[in-house]
Amino acid sequence: MIPRPPCPLPRLGALVVLAWGLSACTSVETRAPEPVPVAAPAPRPAPAPTFAGPVLTSDGTCTGPVPTTASTIEPGIGECDLVRLKGKAPTDVLVGEGRSGREVQVLYTEPGAKELYFFINNRLDRIVK
Repeated sequence: MIPRPPCPLPRLGALVVLAWGLSACTSVETRAPEPVPVAAPAPRPAPAPTFAGPVLTSDGTCTGPVPTTASTIEPGIGECDLVRLKGKAPTDVLVGEGRSGREVQVLYTEPGAKELYFFINNRLDRIVK
């Protein structure tokens, strides 16, 4: 009889077990890094008003003497210039603060029509008729 070589399976099995055991010993647990707190940006200061001259109050009166610089109703005139050129008090005035600063809406109700004037920082921005 011919002698048989020893079976390689027991050695192979031992190598697999050894490799698996070593891989378990060398594995490194990874975790997500801790979140870094981020400070919120500081709020921007409100823009300084960039208007001059008297302005309208919510009851439609001017806070000072009415200027006589404007001769027509057009973009760029002041709030009190509008009242002077119209010749009468507005129907309604809304005064507020927006992103651009002082924002005023002046409503005139005319027979058969309404006119709405939008001011930003005491300058006429647009007209809606």
